[in-house]
Amino acid sequence: MPTLPLVLALSVCLVLSMAVSLTLGSESLRPAGVWRAVEAGLTGTPGPDRVYDAIVWDLRAPRVVLAAVVGAGLAVAGAVVQTLVRNPLADPYLLGVSAGAGVGATLVIVAGAFGGLGVWGLSAGALAGAVVAALLVFGVALAQGGLTPLRLVLTGVVLSAAFSSVSSFLVFVGDEPEATQAVLHWLLGSLSGATWDNTGPALVAVAVATAALVGVHSWLDALASGPDVAAALGVPVRGVRIGLFLLSSVLVGVLVAVSGGVGFVGLVVPHLARVAVGARHAAVLPVAAVGGALFLVWVDVVARVLVRPQEMPLSVVTGLIGAPVFLVLMGRRHYSFSGGGR
Repeated sequence: MPTLPLVLALSVCLVLSMAVSLTLGSESLRPAGVWRAVEAGLTGTPGPDRVYDAIVWDLRAPRVVLAAVVGAGLAVAGAVVQTLVRNPLADPYLLGVSAGAGVGATLVIVAGAFGGLGVWGLSAGALAGAVVAALLVFGVALAQGGLTPLRLVLTGVVLSAAFSSVSSFLVFVGDEPEATQAVLHWLLGSLSGATWDNTGPALVAVAVATAALVGVHSWLDALASGPDVAAALGVPVRGVRIGLFLLSSVLVGVLVAVSGGVGFVGLVVPHLARVAVGARHAAVLPVAAVGGALFLVWVDVVARVLVRPQEMPLSVVTGLIGAPVFLVLMGRRHYSFSGGGR
């Protein structure tokens, strides 16, 4: 399918979905009242109903925007990581960044580190954990001989298991059931802490990363064919691998810091994009970004309304949807999961 019409169609669906999602939640709102609240927020003038203003502009709007940003970022990161390690089973969390962020967030929740900063403290702890994890994976992989796909996968998997054990230990030694529940809810993904303040940095990170990756789409295409082919085409393989690792790690760290661990988006959406437009990254990246945004906006709607007034973790919903979709794709596409490569 041509890329531009598909991106435009998905973008229209995304805008309409974001508008509809503002009316849905623990309490359904009238579309007319929602529109007036959005108009008041955009113009900076008080609307006729202050309750609508607070619910729509201060609570739901940043959450809907953040859902789109996180969905787009995870889909783009997933496409890049799959190319980096040359394995279609890879997802953005394969490199251990999410597990490291989980340690930082768990430490904040259980031990109260950065606790005085509130939501910002949780994000700071998660981002610090993600950075430490990325540096450890990078250092161990380099010390073992370089950032080859197989070495990155093995290092990421092993250190992810270690970080998860640390998180479990912190929960075990904690003596507050509420903290344990909060850790579990965060590790499974949640946008309940969305604000305009933390949506902005995430949006900038996703926009810059996506633009940079689209700019080197030909290098990504070459790298996906193997390091020997890429080198023969003049691609600086080692430098590109290091750049992709650092870029994807920073991007995932920023996203996990504001949303927790949201599974399956970075695994399934890039596959759907490749089914729709082929393997060229110039087409895959924009389609995956808009598709991931659309997907997570509706996942967040389901998480808010399915068991209202309570809220389901996002990974519960993405797992229920993503697992069967991926199995169908795997059966139809006959993927080879050998991965590997030097």
